[in-house]
Amino acid sequence: VDYLVFVNKTHKLPDDYEAKLPLITVKNSFGKEFQIEPETYRHFEQLRTALKQKGIQVELDSVYRSVARQKEIVAEFTHKYGADYVKQYVAVPGYSEHHSGLAVDICLVVDGKIIDDNDEMIAQKEIFAQIHPLLADYGFILRYPPGKENLTGYSYEPCEFRYVGQETAKKISGAGLVMEEYMK
Repeated sequence: VDYLVFVNKTHKLPDDYEAKLPLITVKNSFGKEFQIEPETYRHFEQLRTALKQKGIQVELDSVYRSVARQKEIVAEFTHKYGADYVKQYVAVPGYSEHHSGLAVDICLVVDGKIIDDNDEMIAQKEIFAQIHPLLADYGFILRYPPGKENLTGYSYEPCEFRYVGQETAKKISGAGLVMEEYMK
């Protein structure tokens, strides 16, 4: 697996990538099934355990999506939220990091309530102030941080992480970079 595969609004996932991607099927604590690349999942579970020890419950909310599923999401979200929302938050099929199996969207569980709406997530500043500094220790980076929208092409999403491996994550995070800067 190429843990540095670069996918964004202008870099399409290689055409043969999905066919070669090893995926496992896992469930979150609510019983919802996901497919994810095995090393990414192993490290996510380590992060989840570390957060649980701090009293923070995170769960998988979205992981691997096929190009076909991305097409369905674009149609659903365009109908539900409109084209402007889709341009800001939803990747064009073939250009989504979720096709890589390495992107992880989480939801929070706070006082028994599931928080999975991006605006509600952004409001959870104290919780994410504890989560984000730990990401690199487990091989993840915050994929769409605030202040980098002009580089990533997406608005801040506190819940979207990308597995790149611990060494690379520490380099990227330590330098305050995003993938677009690191991959230049």
